[in-house]
Amino acid sequence: EEFPTALESHFGGSQRASVLAAASGITTSLATCNSNAGLNGWYLSMLMHKEGWSRLGFFGYDLQDQCGSANSMSIRPDEGLLGELRGPNYPNYAMNVGHQGEYAAIGGAAHIARGDAWTLSPLMKITFADPSLKFDFSEVRREFAKGAIREFMPAGERSLIIPAR
Repeated sequence: EEFPTALESHFGGSQRASVLAAASGITTSLATCNSNAGLNGWYLSMLMHKEGWSRLGFFGYDLQDQCGSANSMSIRPDEGLLGELRGPNYPNYAMNVGHQGEYAAIGGAAHIARGDAWTLSPLMKITFADPSLKFDFSEVRREFAKGAIREFMPAGERSLIIPAR
C-alpha cells in the first residue's frame, strides 16, 4: 500500500482488492470443498480490505463486493444462486464481467478439491451452446464489451425498448 501499483490505476484499486479476495475465496473453496463457503471467503476478504483501507475502489463500483455476504446465503434464486450457476447476468453487480474469472475459479476449486468429473453438469452447459443465440456465452467478456460500445443488440422481450438505428 505504500507504493502505487498497476492494479491501483484501474477502478481505484478495485482490481487490487479483487486479487486478494480471489486468493481468499479460492483457498476457502479448496479447503472446504464448498463453493458457497468460497464465495463468502471472497466477501470476507473484501469487507476486511474495506475496513483496513476505507475503500475498495471508487464511484460505487464496490457495491457488489459489499452486498455479497447477505445474498450468498439467500434462498431466493435471483439473489442467492450457487457459485456454479452464477452467470454474466447475475443481479446487483455493477462490474461483474471483471469478476467472472474469479467466480468461475471459486466454483471450480470446490469441485477440483473433491475430484469431481465436472463443475457444472454438461446438461446445463448445452442449454447455452446454441450458436444461433444472440449472446455468445463462450465469449462473455467480448459480448459485454460489445454492449459497452453499443454494438450488441438483444433479441426477444427487450426488442421493444431498444431504440431504432
